[in-house]
Amino acid sequence: MDSSSPNLKILVADDSPVYRKLVEQSLSQEHYTLLIAKNGRQALDLFAEHQPGVVITDWSMPDISGIELCQHIRRDFNQFYAYVILLTGNTDKEELIEGLAAGADDYVTKPFHSGELQARVRVARRMVELHRQIQDKNRQLEELALTDPLTGLPNRRAIDVWAIRELSAAARYNFSIWVAMADLDHFKNVNDSYGHDAGDTVLKGFAEVLKSNTRDSDVCARLGGEEFLVVITHVEKENVTIPIERIRTQFECQKFAVSDRTFSATASFGIAGLRVTASPNFSDLVARADAALYSAKKKGCNRIELAAE
Repeated sequence: MDSSSPNLKILVADDSPVYRKLVEQSLSQEHYTLLIAKNGRQALDLFAEHQPGVVITDWSMPDISGIELCQHIRRDFNQFYAYVILLTGNTDKEELIEGLAAGADDYVTKPFHSGELQARVRVARRMVELHRQIQDKNRQLEELALTDPLTGLPNRRAIDVWAIRELSAAARYNFSIWVAMADLDHFKNVNDSYGHDAGDTVLKGFAEVLKSNTRDSDVCARLGGEEFLVVITHVEKENVTIPIERIRTQFECQKFAVSDRTFSATASFGIAGLRVTASPNFSDLVARADAALYSAKKKGCNRIELAAE
């Protein structure tokens, strides 16, 4: 982020109109977005609304001190990083240490030199940008950890995380949950006959069919190999096979091309469900769906089997 970037918001909190104006004038050439607060309470409201990257606050304000403002920010907005600079006329080292211990990142003593404040804010800007880059990298790593790299679907770990939350909601609101296990039929033959690149194309094709037939309230995932899973909620037993049958038939109708040859593939499905009245074991539900899938395979593949109640 360069010094002319309009993206950096700076919150200035000071009960002195003179110092508010001095800070504003010192930073006016940098093209920051300045948010001005006349007291600590207004500063907290502005911070909650705008989440500025930098906070420059007077130490002594009549309602909420700069130290208390800093503590509020660190406690109540801990998911969002802000660089806090204290403005103070106090030069006592022990009290300055107290301010830093409260969560402030830096301090500038009054009266301040505008060049010094500009330099401190440039340091703050670099720290904020670095922190944002780290947060973005962490988010990307978390997404990678929860995503199957070939298909872009959630993986088994992501399903386990999702299931904990969804099963808790189902127990609280008494709605049904269905798990459909899917397995591509004779997938080894696809790899052996057409190559692993063709196999990957088939897996991605099936994933696209799943995604296009999954509601926002539901979830689909690749568990590994040629095995997939769909979780469907708020559907009664007589309707649960409808979306799965749509997935089965759409995939069956897909054509895959390798050189001058075309081929199709099919999938088998096993479905198990329950209406949750207490927190169930998700693994047990998956195991029942897996048993129904095994039954579908034994009965000839390319079909749907419902688990016994």
